[in-house]
Amino acid sequence: MPLTYLVQSIIDVLRERGETLCVAESLTGGGLASSITALPGASDVFLGGVIAYNTSVKENLLHVSVSLVEEFTVVSEEVAQAMAFGAANATGATWAIATTGVAGPGPSEGAAAGTVWVAIVGPVHHSTLLQLQGGRDDVRNATISSAISTFSRILGIRSSELPEAVS
Repeated sequence: MPLTYLVQSIIDVLRERGETLCVAESLTGGGLASSITALPGASDVFLGGVIAYNTSVKENLLHVSVSLVEEFTVVSEEVAQAMAFGAANATGATWAIATTGVAGPGPSEGAAAGTVWVAIVGPVHHSTLLQLQGGRDDVRNATISSAISTFSRILGIRSSELPEAVS
């Protein structure tokens, strides 16, 4: 399913509401921000993001506490939420989407490859645990797709309102 229609709908809804978006990405490595900024008009609502691939960046730039990482690991709902809150605080965005997990090929932090957390914070908070299959690119792309799809549902965008190619 092409995500272009969903992303464009997200941009349109945020613009209409006067809301903004930022991201904090780990395993997606900037892919989520790239998917959003690929469309014209994204600059009206997208403020920016942090690629926090290394734990020290999560801690130093997004202010994820060391104790949180030690207690739950970076592949956790708690850290995903903290990353999203850190990005929202840093940018002043209405909404933040964070991704953290293991793209593979092997396990990390005691989590199997394909274990991913997506956290969305803003007027509504939501976290999703994904257990994905496939290689690194498959896991990263599925994470981006899930994050965009989930955020669009939170904003009230219905797939029935989109062109048939997306349904």
